[in-house]
Amino acid sequence: MSTGGGSRSNFAMNDSLDDDDIDEGPGFTKTELQGKCIFITGGSGFVGKALTEKLLRSVPDVTIILLIRPKRGKAAQERLEEILNDKVFERVRMEKGESVFSQVSAVEGNIEDVEMLGMNPSKYSEICAKVQIVIHSAATLDFAVPLRDAMTTNLIGTKNVLKFGQQCPKLVALVHVSSAYVNSNLNAAEERLYEVPADSNWLIELCSRSTDDQLEEMLPKILNTHLNTYTFTKALAEHEVNNSVIQRKSKAVIIRPSMITCAWKEPVPGWTISKNGPSGFLMGASKGVVRRLPVNKNLIYDYVPIDIVVNMILVSAAMINGNKITTEKEEVPIFHCTSSVSNPFRWTTVEKKINLYLHKEPLKSAVWYPYLKLVPTLRHFSFSALIIHMIPAYFLDLFLKMTGAKPRLVRLHTNVNKSLKLLEPFIFTEWHFHNDKAIGLSERLDAADKKEFPIDFRTLDWPNYFSTMVTGVRRYLNNEEPSTLKAAIFKDNIHEPQSGEASPSVAGDASQRVVWLKMEDKKLIDSVCECG
Repeated sequence: MSTGGGSRSNFAMNDSLDDDDIDEGPGFTKTELQGKCIFITGGSGFVGKALTEKLLRSVPDVTIILLIRPKRGKAAQERLEEILNDKVFERVRMEKGESVFSQVSAVEGNIEDVEMLGMNPSKYSEICAKVQIVIHSAATLDFAVPLRDAMTTNLIGTKNVLKFGQQCPKLVALVHVSSAYVNSNLNAAEERLYEVPADSNWLIELCSRSTDDQLEEMLPKILNTHLNTYTFTKALAEHEVNNSVIQRKSKAVIIRPSMITCAWKEPVPGWTISKNGPSGFLMGASKGVVRRLPVNKNLIYDYVPIDIVVNMILVSAAMINGNKITTEKEEVPIFHCTSSVSNPFRWTTVEKKINLYLHKEPLKSAVWYPYLKLVPTLRHFSFSALIIHMIPAYFLDLFLKMTGAKPRLVRLHTNVNKSLKLLEPFIFTEWHFHNDKAIGLSERLDAADKKEFPIDFRTLDWPNYFSTMVTGVRRYLNNEEPSTLKAAIFKDNIHEPQSGEASPSVAGDASQRVVWLKMEDKKLIDSVCECG
């Protein structure tokens, strides 16, 4: 079954912007977004926080409404306060003052709720009357999530957001944040829609009449060539957006980022809250807990900085609003936010430098002397991790139990191994995500936009970027301020092995890690376990 859309998209962009006119002004994107009311789903996530910060810092008089669901007993307003206390907002708070946050409000709701996104009727009507741009970035990113849950969030959630947008009389643009991996069943993908092996309505009806066990049994046939429920349901969601465009119900655009990584330049180099991808491994490596990384160092891996993704979202929203993007066949415009073709990264580029970065920015809270080694297959990793990770973890857990702390390191490495099994197809497969349209969009930007909303990162230097990533992981994931660096370097130098990465014996390795543990308090163990 297919929802269609397999033909090549006839994408076009209208006349280029007049650089001479705009160079002296604020730029096209800022002008188009200025004063707009922007509704964002997924506001508490990586993309959502970065979007909110960039809008507050770079777009005058913007009004931002975040759809936030209650969580762990915290209402939307309380969660908003937590969001705005994130370190990502330090720069805008310093530059604009505390009053800038009055431009952000929270509304309690849930994209999974068919009825008015979970809002009460009066609030729903009030917001619909104001919203001019919708940015839909909410999704479940769990590759192991059951089909029913993935469908509810990624597919039905998108349908509900589209319905909401259609009921906003002032709506000028809807940006759907998808993923380059919706086409991970292909080795190469262009910026267009591809056929999917199922129809959305058929899947929704199937899930409504099937038990979880039945769905699990049917899953391989349902997914067809898709790798997991995430890529499958996100692909179906794209077709829902396209159908809305074809039916002239939405002025929409789809952005497909690959693996989103730390900030390249904005708001500060290295900022991240995401433990996915290389940041998560570097978090564990900097603690000394993760000492092996399963990657094929000669394959191309596709990473994209969060600030590039945010700029692409905002530029595309402005272009849609300003009628600078059109499609001859009325198919939804799609832009890849990717690096595999235009600026490919291979781990061999940083293999000999990564440990230098880790010791240039060591952690005061490290469990053991950091040393990260690349291994070419998951089989190599499993064998090596048994010796380097698991057996020492048993010794350390025994020590923790003896000192009254909760033993968690064995569980940590067990969880890491389970995660790697799920990620194996993504770790050992090379994809080429062509981004000709995205590059074309960048080349059409006026000088002001190229400076304030850059979307071209072909000049990004990967070794320098990974050095920045280690710095960002230190501060934003491991929560160690620059003021602790001197003490961390002192500790790192004291425990530097005379040769090699560690003690030659497992027991010796574990005993030396115990010495490190004694230098810190028990709170360290909880922070270590977060990297899994």
